[in-house]
Amino acid sequence: MKEIFFKHKTAEVSDKSKIGKGTKIWHNCQVLDGAQIGKSCTIGHNCFVGSEAKIGNNVKIESNTDVWNFIKLEDYVFVGPSVVFTNDPNPRAKYSKRDYSQYGKWKSTIVEKGASIGANATVVCGNKIGKWAFVGAGSVVTKDIPDYALVVGVPAKIAGWVCECGNKLEFKNGKKAECKICSRKYCKKKEKVNQLK
Repeated sequence: MKEIFFKHKTAEVSDKSKIGKGTKIWHNCQVLDGAQIGKSCTIGHNCFVGSEAKIGNNVKIESNTDVWNFIKLEDYVFVGPSVVFTNDPNPRAKYSKRDYSQYGKWKSTIVEKGASIGANATVVCGNKIGKWAFVGAGSVVTKDIPDYALVVGVPAKIAGWVCECGNKLEFKNGKKAECKICSRKYCKKKEKVNQLK
């Protein structure tokens, strides 16, 4: 039977993983039993996908990125090269969560639809990156990021707002904005941005 996805000859992809049609998995990747990867994704070279990781459709993961257990990337998420995800808030080599649950639990991370994470950013577990948000290169995410927020720095802080198309938004009177590129319209109330229909 012909495979419905492409994997490079150096990639190790478990037969017990679920991979969608049109996905491409490149050099030296490893995908474990139970991993879920949607349709039309691109997994760059030297990436790892854990057994309890969930990756949606049309996701692009650049090289040297590990998607550990309990990480969920929704549709159209972009992950830049060498992004670091975590899933253990207080790791100890001697006291693994699997063997010593009394010392804490792994935490999940959700990256919502369309969000982008720049190169070398670190996402501390237990946080959510909102839809169409943009995390700047080298930033460290230590708390939830709102929808459409542009965040930068260590720790990452809101530096502005971005359209679904990625263009920076300028809110007039701090309340309404229209994208100069695609003409989508938005309204803002404090740190909450919504796209207008």
